[in-house]
Amino acid sequence: MRSAMLEALGLSTEDAATAVPVKPVVWTSEEWVAYFEHNATNLMPIPWGAGAGATREELAEIIESLRAWQLGETSDGARLTRAAERHAAQTYDPAYVEAIRRFIAEEQRHGEMLGRFLDLAGVPRKGRDWGDSIFRLFRHLRLRMEVWTTVVVMVEVHAMLYYAAVRRATGSAVLRRICHQILRDEVPHLRFQCERLAIIHRNRGHALRALTMGVQRVLFAGVTLAIWAGHRRALRAGGLTFRRFWGGAWAQMGKAWRAMDPRGYTWPKGRGG
Repeated sequence: MRSAMLEALGLSTEDAATAVPVKPVVWTSEEWVAYFEHNATNLMPIPWGAGAGATREELAEIIESLRAWQLGETSDGARLTRAAERHAAQTYDPAYVEAIRRFIAEEQRHGEMLGRFLDLAGVPRKGRDWGDSIFRLFRHLRLRMEVWTTVVVMVEVHAMLYYAAVRRATGSAVLRRICHQILRDEVPHLRFQCERLAIIHRNRGHALRALTMGVQRVLFAGVTLAIWAGHRRALRAGGLTFRRFWGGAWAQMGKAWRAMDPRGYTWPKGRGG
């Protein structure tokens, strides 16, 4: 893998020790469509035939949280698609709409996997949740990709901690594999959304970027507290105290903020918003 990456950059193995670090290039929307197409055909096998496989004690700690999180993964994406169409028209990037559609499809697949686990466990799926309602309302306040994408990045940062905790909290082979698949998907999801924010922020001055980051930090603190309030029992079952959850969330979001900084990329002519 390392040799292939060096070759793609035009470097030999010997060059690597002395080469100046190369900044990554933001993927085009067409490249993201190709990624999502590939990922959809390379999923991890899930041992559905094993049944739910979770003990009553495990379910008592995590099931209400899973029901709420499953609901949050099931949006039809209609508003997001309209926002993407508007953004794509403004940035002359029609392929972005298809990339967003495929992103939505992956999130819906996550919701369906979690729903299928709930079915195996004999637990009804949830039709309404206060936390999910708040996040949906916030995303719908303004039909702008920057607002929607920022909220999604924050939620997905917490999802990385959440699914890792749930995986530790259960011995269910099915649920552990579902969590593993979702975690594997979330890494490129974060890159996809952070790259889009880097494109949006690219032509902003330093002062406006600093103001944007300040607002995001306040929002992130609120999101972190809300997720802890709604899911603390499951997070604790997975070994996360509030202190560990808070620190882990800010550490992961720090990586996301670096990934959405336009100064961290090489910008070839013709790419970007």
